[in-house]
Amino acid sequence: MTSIANEQPNKVVKSNMMPMVIIGVLFFIFGFVTWLNGSLIPFLKIICELNEFQALLVTFAFYIAYTVMALPMSLLLDKTGYKNGMAIGLAVMVVGSLLFIPAAQTGNYIVFLAALFVLGSGLTILQTASNPYVVKIGPESSAAMRISIMGLINKAAGVLAPAMFTALVLSGMGDYSESYMAGLDDVARQAKIDELSNALIMPYIAMALVLSALVVFIKFSNLPELELEDEESTDDGRSIMSFPQVVLGAIAIFFYVGIEVIAGDTIGLYGQSLEVANFAGLTSYTMVFMVIGYVIGVTCIPKYISQQQALLGSAIAGILCVIGVLTSSTESTAIADVLWGWTGIAVIPNTVTFVALLGLAHALVWPAVWPLALMGLGKHTAQGSALLIMGIAGGAILPLVFGQIAHVTNDTSLGYIVGFLCYGYILYYGLVGHKKRTW
Repeated sequence: MTSIANEQPNKVVKSNMMPMVIIGVLFFIFGFVTWLNGSLIPFLKIICELNEFQALLVTFAFYIAYTVMALPMSLLLDKTGYKNGMAIGLAVMVVGSLLFIPAAQTGNYIVFLAALFVLGSGLTILQTASNPYVVKIGPESSAAMRISIMGLINKAAGVLAPAMFTALVLSGMGDYSESYMAGLDDVARQAKIDELSNALIMPYIAMALVLSALVVFIKFSNLPELELEDEESTDDGRSIMSFPQVVLGAIAIFFYVGIEVIAGDTIGLYGQSLEVANFAGLTSYTMVFMVIGYVIGVTCIPKYISQQQALLGSAIAGILCVIGVLTSSTESTAIADVLWGWTGIAVIPNTVTFVALLGLAHALVWPAVWPLALMGLGKHTAQGSALLIMGIAGGAILPLVFGQIAHVTNDTSLGYIVGFLCYGYILYYGLVGHKKRTW
């Protein structure tokens, strides 16, 4: 069995180029499947007649799978190896994709949530296996740069997913705004709902076919096994919970994924509440800014800025953007006019633009936290990775907090105050938390 754990740095780049390409394909799949939710939420709100809190159970069902399944999946990886585990994860995602067929046909929200949970479970295996690869495949000082490359691929898929969803599902289907749907009689509204439900089937059949092909690709690829047994560890008898940098790092991941999902998956709801014409594709705006952030990571880490500096800058920029969401105009498009209005791309109100800019603000949090949290874990790296993956539960819980605030106050913009808590903790981890080695 080939191992990548103990390669010399000058050999790693050459010998592990193909594994990086394979992992890059998986990161594209992560992004495509994950950020499809942002487009799906406003339409499930219509199909199943949901309020904001209920609609955001989509993110809960999807991301809670990471918490529920992370440790069981890490045990599975110990039994099957990373390569076979990835193939199993993709196969589980095939099942999740196919569950969307009965969900769409029945319009049953519980079946939709079950399908999303199964998809999230498959992604849990892939995430638990792939992130340590990227960290350990080269020098630790440039790990954030490598994760930024993967993030670039991931978020590029996030840009494509809403655009493809809109093209495939909504092409020629007319208006689905809340005001239009509210003006229809019961028979006409149900006809529109049935039309939309049926349109959801084909994209998920196509996804199942692509994922099935990837199962075969991974199974017969030359992806080497990641072996960490020979790495030096600080104290072999220690529990993973005795490493503060990884425990606090998992909390940082919790808050990061929470605000990342809020920025990507609620921008459509926010745009819908303001009757922005292209609300179904607004997730792409957030993803474009995240791609720009990852380009900064690829080009600047560690040459110009350290992983810690990237984390601090992200936290401060995020706090400023949240202030912008809460205080800027819901009608003026001045910021978008300056930033991209000259390109012909549809502009959006200033407050929605600041939601999209959150993507740029926090793009470097994930690539910065992983190497800082896994530093010095040695043989505990697999457990540390599983713990960090469990932090993805933030994507399940914090959007519900957002949704409840928006529902109770009847003001979607107020939900974004959750961002102050998220970026505040990320700032703490960048300043203090990642340095702790004892409690």
